[in-house]
Amino acid sequence: MAKAEDKIDLFDDKGKKLADNVPLSAISPLKNPGIKKIVNLAMRVGAVDLAKLEKNLATGQIAGRGMVIRGVERNFPIVDKASEIAKEVEDMLRVEKGDDTSVQLMAGGKRMLTQTPTSRILCDYSAGLTSALGALTHAIIDVCNVSMWDAPYVHAAVWGMYPQDPDASEGAVKMLVDVPIKNEGPGFALRNIPVNHLAATVRKRALQGAALTMILEEAAQYEMGNAMGPFERGHLLDLAYEGLNANNMLHDLIKDNGKDGTIGSVVWSVVDKAKADGVLQEKKKMPSGYRVYKSNDPQMWNAYASAGLLAAVCVNCAAIRAGQPVPGNIMYYNVLLEKETGMPGVDGGMAQAASVSSSFFSHSIYGGGGPGVFYGNHIVTRHAKGQFVPCFCAAMCVDADTMYFIPARTSALYGEVLGSIPEFAEPMKAVADGAKKIMK
Repeated sequence: MAKAEDKIDLFDDKGKKLADNVPLSAISPLKNPGIKKIVNLAMRVGAVDLAKLEKNLATGQIAGRGMVIRGVERNFPIVDKASEIAKEVEDMLRVEKGDDTSVQLMAGGKRMLTQTPTSRILCDYSAGLTSALGALTHAIIDVCNVSMWDAPYVHAAVWGMYPQDPDASEGAVKMLVDVPIKNEGPGFALRNIPVNHLAATVRKRALQGAALTMILEEAAQYEMGNAMGPFERGHLLDLAYEGLNANNMLHDLIKDNGKDGTIGSVVWSVVDKAKADGVLQEKKKMPSGYRVYKSNDPQMWNAYASAGLLAAVCVNCAAIRAGQPVPGNIMYYNVLLEKETGMPGVDGGMAQAASVSSSFFSHSIYGGGGPGVFYGNHIVTRHAKGQFVPCFCAAMCVDADTMYFIPARTSALYGEVLGSIPEFAEPMKAVADGAKKIMK
């Protein structure tokens, strides 16, 4: 990887220092153990609602949402025998003693967390899903003494419409990543996670949600080939300042503007900070008094601008406790920033452009979703490279359930089950701890 000389201090969402004097390379998805663990878990961790699975079998709703087959109702004591089922699932998933296989029960046996061992993922990350689905099917058949005549019903309830439909979203095992056929193109797997799933996983904490989202978004940039050569430092700086609260700048911007600030006041704070740190220099003063600025380090300027973008979204959306204005926040922050400095907005204008199209899809004629169902794989958000979607996640974290598609409605299982994993629940700490391991 290209060498970057920058060093940063890492802080959490409360402004507490987690690690100091960290080389920028230590937060690289290619090196940082915390980021590697988060990505690894995203590929192989599944959440199972055993109580819902039992109910679906009892009511004949075994082929997907709204598809009830009369006369095939079957009552199996899945929750009552959850411990036996979990043990058998774990035994089947395990490749060798001491590997990273894990199956845990929650909520009195009503929920289950599956961790397919890394060794089962040979080439296609789908093995994290299919292995868990297969093991769960066999375990229920064995433990509940399901006859050969009823076994197909169990299979249908666990797998949903797969393989008739390659999308296994109606199956019993839910993962953060989606099936490959739904990815927009090469490298999009980690960008294909709805914002609400991530907001629920961090229990609706805005900066932790933005951090988890940006870790996945920036890891995807590596897989897409966008972080090569001179572009790598830029992506790492964006991740550091917007995603990981480098030098506590993000936290300070929000705190300083949180009481009575606006999007405009956040812009002024960012510009003042950039000038004080030498990131912006005055280039020209116009006869009107208007000043045009330049930067000798455009990548650092973009990192500052990206941190300001997330801060502006947090200040504005939190002021009204609603996530819906996030596209407009992104748009007008960048407009004001460009007019204030004469410098490019976030990602060279990509964030602003994506905000226009995402606003159309969530507000205008289409109006089909809302910020919570967007993701980096979406046709209108895929163009911004890492800095955009974390703002959507933060907005849905501070949203007070003002919309139809809220995390509690679309993603409650993810929060209940996946939120128990430390790396998902505290991504900032996970990355900082990983950086300290590298620095030893």
